[in-house]
Amino acid sequence: MQITSKDGKLSFTVRVQPRVSRDEIVGEHQDGLKIRLTAPPVDDRANEALRKLLASRLNVPLAAVRIAAGEHSRTKRVEIFGVTAAMIEALRE
Repeated sequence: MQITSKDGKLSFTVRVQPRVSRDEIVGEHQDGLKIRLTAPPVDDRANEALRKLLASRLNVPLAAVRIAAGEHSRTKRVEIFGVTAAMIEALRE
């Protein structure tokens, strides 16, 4: 998984699969994380569910998680403030 650091934030790629039975981080997909979400991909509901899942798993405020690119795509670039690369790496386990 490729994690980049800039200006106190870490960014990485996620591949989202919406409309599944439960929210979960599955593991790696190409150079990022694969995440399954119960929310549908309409009205930013899947994006918000993604932010909430990452914020709760990393124990950071929701405001610390931002979708930097790919808001209307299944492949997204996420930026998170206040975490370490080791914390991000631990998500895939």
